[in-house]
Amino acid sequence: MPEPLRPAAARLYLEAFGAKLGPILGRGVRAERFLEGVLRPGNALVALSAEEALLGLAGFHDEGGGFVGGGMAELRAAYGGFGALWRGAALALFERGPGEGELLMDGIVVAPEARGGGVGGALIEAMAARAARRGLSAVRLDVVDSNPRARALYARRGFEPGEETGSPLLRPFFGFSRSLTMRRPVSPPPSDQA
Repeated sequence: MPEPLRPAAARLYLEAFGAKLGPILGRGVRAERFLEGVLRPGNALVALSAEEALLGLAGFHDEGGGFVGGGMAELRAAYGGFGALWRGAALALFERGPGEGELLMDGIVVAPEARGGGVGGALIEAMAARAARRGLSAVRLDVVDSNPRARALYARRGFEPGEETGSPLLRPFFGFSRSLTMRRPVSPPPSDQA
């Protein structure tokens, strides 16, 4: 992700994941600025318009961390000591890392004006190609029960359902009660040996 896209990426990410992140980070300027500061541009693939406007992005989590980084110091700077404490504990509920041989998709978002135009599918295919180039065996993601449209897209793109986790106690706070892990096997690209 090009560095100048940080503000647009933070805004788009917060809009897309507002139901899940809004109760923790808020939905205003402070939340956007916090996200803007902790995004790791090297951990995102982006789709751009001909005018270089952000149409969508797919974050990924590798051995160095996820697309959304940051820790207690960044939370404290944005929300103060007490605010950082409870926000850090709440965000820890969503913390996950890639498994052995997996590339973990760490959120995929498409701008409202670009939805239905193939941007999400193109980002998924780019993510699968990245995993294959790195010699990994699968791309993994988690999809919440309140987003059946995303689950259908992932299934069409070769993701297979796996473990389901959650609790009905999550719904009042985050807008979903369960999440489903989905995996898509990938194969390394053919070698160029003659």
